[in-house]
Amino acid sequence: MTEELKKMLVPDELSAVVEKILQGKRIDREEALQLIKIASPGLLGLLADKIRSEKNGAYVWYVHNFHIEPTNICIHRCKFCAFRSEITGDAWELSLEEIREIVSNADRSAGEVHITGGVHPDRDLEYYIRLIRLIREVRPDLHIKAYSAVEIDDMAQRAGVAPREILVQLKEAGLDALPGGGAEIFAPELRKVICPDKTDAAGYLAIHRDAHKLGIFSNATMLYGHFENWEQRIDHILKVRDLQDETGGFKAFIPLKFRRMNNSMSEIEEGSLVDDLRVFAISRILLDNVDHIKAYWPMLGKSVTGLLLGFGVDDIDGTINDSTQIYSRAGAEEKNPVMTVTEFEAMSVGQGRKAVLRNADYQEIVL
Repeated sequence: MTEELKKMLVPDELSAVVEKILQGKRIDREEALQLIKIASPGLLGLLADKIRSEKNGAYVWYVHNFHIEPTNICIHRCKFCAFRSEITGDAWELSLEEIREIVSNADRSAGEVHITGGVHPDRDLEYYIRLIRLIREVRPDLHIKAYSAVEIDDMAQRAGVAPREILVQLKEAGLDALPGGGAEIFAPELRKVICPDKTDAAGYLAIHRDAHKLGIFSNATMLYGHFENWEQRIDHILKVRDLQDETGGFKAFIPLKFRRMNNSMSEIEEGSLVDDLRVFAISRILLDNVDHIKAYWPMLGKSVTGLLLGFGVDDIDGTINDSTQIYSRAGAEEKNPVMTVTEFEAMSVGQGRKAVLRNADYQEIVL
């Protein structure tokens, strides 16, 4: 940032905080709150983009992937959910043979499968293990990212063992990574309102800690734009930073925007585009130990995702090929989510960047 830009964009009361960020130094909770309350979106974007560039250069990462959502039948009653069968009225539960067919027919260029869904009341640990083994048998080359911490917690409770033992068995079956879902917002007072019967923040973080120590990498998420305030957002992000200091096991952080349709929180107005930009920028600024900030485009929409590339985002997920319904049912812009390579490339070029096909370790795949 030039001295001229500093004079234009940095208020005097933020000069010390901004200087720390420009020097690559970590800021604390109070400094983060000061920054988010005073800084303009433009200043936040410039700071976030500087950090993004230092970590990822001109790359915009994406992956060839598809989703499997084994069921929308769920024991939990999360108020923000538009996916659960009691909301949608069209329950499904895929058999293992149906999942075999999905995997067998999937695009052979896909390198990753993402598996998550409802917590079914009648599925036991053996089902989840057999599912992983089946995929490993059909497509030995696939990176299998499966089961949120919420699903792992339920498996453990049903089996009467610690979550770590579940993770050990799933890894032996072929599991590679955990998705980041289920984090929602860590503030306990809010979880009591929006997801009272779901794994709490301590449980979520403990499961990811165990996974990392077993060599199972994961992502972390945050559901924003509902009842939470900035203090709760910052605290959530800092808990992710603290665990990353301990384990180094988070590949990416993914802010997930609340969508209001077809759920019990439909009275809430969705957040603005400016709020999206600020959330992603502060996530990039605070998470100095997490290499990647991901914009999940099926939830945000393609146009907003393109803008976020200037606010700290370096990863825009994958091609997906219309294989997820979780956000489309909640009112997301992308009703039939598919992103072509041409679209990834155009979005990246629009921000002066280069779309790069990656593997799970963020290594470039050259076709």
